[in-house]
Amino acid sequence: MSMMAGIQGQVLEVTVVGCQKLKDTEWFSRQDPYVVLEYSSTRHRTRTCTDGGKNAVFQEKFMFTLLEGLRDLKVVVWNSNTLSTDDFIGNATIKLQKALSEGYDDCTWTLQGKNGRYAGEVRLILHYAAAKKQNYGSAQLAPHYAPQVPHYSAPYSGPSLYPQVQYSQPQSAYPPASAYPPQPSAYPPPPSASSYPPAPSAYPPGPSAYPPPPPSSTYPPQQSPYYPQGPYPGQYPPPPY
Repeated sequence: MSMMAGIQGQVLEVTVVGCQKLKDTEWFSRQDPYVVLEYSSTRHRTRTCTDGGKNAVFQEKFMFTLLEGLRDLKVVVWNSNTLSTDDFIGNATIKLQKALSEGYDDCTWTLQGKNGRYAGEVRLILHYAAAKKQNYGSAQLAPHYAPQVPHYSAPYSGPSLYPQVQYSQPQSAYPPASAYPPQPSAYPPPPSASSYPPAPSAYPPGPSAYPPPPPSSTYPPQQSPYYPQGPYPGQYPPPPY
């Protein structure tokens, strides 16, 4: 089934947005353009854009009843005159293929003058609402093949069907070696407690429960058994003879 089939009696909506870079047909004043749309025997005319000059804005919408086998729309731009006939500026033939297949077309078309040269541009927006219905019907008739997407189940999170075996690490007989040698200290070690004088006691010593031992020497001194006792020279007073 063709996407553009069955246009007979359907409605095409055409919006004339405006013209730009039009050929100027006036010598002393600004021209007054207007646009004429022709489809089969149907003819629509926009208002005259007074003093529009080379760039005219219209923003007017028209409806056309489509005929099967006729997919062209003719556009003619004129300059309105009061005392003489209107001046032809340019024309263009609009192809309706994109609007009838996609339902929408917004494009700027080039105008040609009498000699076939460039005479400006006209912008039209075409809207064909029946295209969506026809495309939807074609999609229903066409076989639909959905791509097969592989299904991945979620990982099993329940208890395991196999007993869990735990392996203990062998104990080493040697202490674990450090991965790095010990770093030298940046400060000298503190001196031991023995290098300082003992701190005085805060309390006096208590009295002893026992008497002190006798002195090693007694008074008077004991005579030595190894030397004879007798007078010593120089003894005073000297003994009598």
